[in-house]
Amino acid sequence: MRTFYADTADATLRFAPLAVATEADTVIIGGGFAGLGTALSLVEHGQRDCLLLEAQTLGFGASGRNGGFVSGGFSLDAARLHRRLGHEGARRLYLMSEAAVKQIRSRIERYRIDCDPVYGGVIVASWFKDDSSLRELQALMRDQFGLHWQWLDRSAMREQLRTQRYHAGLHELDAFHFNPLKYAQGKARVLAAAGVALHEHSRVVAVRRDGAGWQVSTGRASVRCRQVAICAGAYIDGLYPALGRNTLPIATYVMATEPLGDHLRDAICTTAAVFDTRFAFDYYRALPDTRLLWGGRMSTRERSSTDVARLLHGDLVRVYPQLRDAHVTHAWSGLMSYTRHQMPLIGRFPDGVWYAIGFGGHGVAPTTLGGEVLARAMAGVEPVPAGFAAYGREPTFGRLGLAAAQCTYWGLQTRDALMSWRDALRA
Repeated sequence: MRTFYADTADATLRFAPLAVATEADTVIIGGGFAGLGTALSLVEHGQRDCLLLEAQTLGFGASGRNGGFVSGGFSLDAARLHRRLGHEGARRLYLMSEAAVKQIRSRIERYRIDCDPVYGGVIVASWFKDDSSLRELQALMRDQFGLHWQWLDRSAMREQLRTQRYHAGLHELDAFHFNPLKYAQGKARVLAAAGVALHEHSRVVAVRRDGAGWQVSTGRASVRCRQVAICAGAYIDGLYPALGRNTLPIATYVMATEPLGDHLRDAICTTAAVFDTRFAFDYYRALPDTRLLWGGRMSTRERSSTDVARLLHGDLVRVYPQLRDAHVTHAWSGLMSYTRHQMPLIGRFPDGVWYAIGFGGHGVAPTTLGGEVLARAMAGVEPVPAGFAAYGREPTFGRLGLAAAQCTYWGLQTRDALMSWRDALRA
């Protein structure tokens, strides 16, 4: 299942598997945004004796397959975060995620990472006629977090997004979008230049105590280290059962069209990325070469490229019938690591193993935040903020949990359909 990102990234950037026994101060397991971010933050804090192990290739999982949206917040919506943590607790975590957006942008500029960034913001588009929830969101961002999201009325929305499907919208101006796999590769180049050992095709099969430190084994070779961090996401594959029991692998789908040229402006006249207000929302963005990258849906299973293309093309035409002739060149699915409470898990087990996992659904900025938080804690700079401890390692119950998640998704999708039906009756 070939992704558009894989076809546009550097195919020559490869790192050899771990082949001989070695030592390092810190071993990081997982070559996605959380693992790469932890390594880069450690380097930036002066801790360069790191070794990173990736079972596949860097960015193989959700980090290299996602929609490429870089915006603040978490998978858990801001209102629920505020209800749980109160004003000060929620404000601290949310503004840390906003700082992570700025950190990503700063790293792109500082390290000259070629990842096709587009600084056009992100638009939240109201799928339903009742825009009161959008007004409430705008007020919450302003009053609780000091963030000013621009209101777009129906006229302004239809100037930028030429569809009758949307009503009002909010424009998050400080957000942006990029090619996530190119960004992951850019960070890998920075790490390699700093002396961090990166190893692909090095699946970890065991993490064991070794005196005061640890021994991390891949089957072919092993690393002795002082500390170890697991940042493996949805592809953890039973490596550390205690973490596997706390997350669920949830799939989402993405496609990319052929370059549309001037035809793209028949539908989209903005450089902003877009997502709507349904539970199983569409999310999409125009790429620099006039392709349209489109994602959506949530499920407990991955699908074939053919199925993904068929489903998402139908979703595209539902919003922009004028693009029904757009040919799909790439379509893929991928797994995200979800927790029951929709907040990431960042911390340390009693035995000393560090972890950052569970960023599914809204992961680009939070994985960067997770890497920074974890690195600061591992380097002894600052403990993990207490707000994350409020969202503990809750069991997800394996296959039973997946079945329950799928039933929940069907229920929420039915709710969306009923709300759309109500709007149609009132038209």
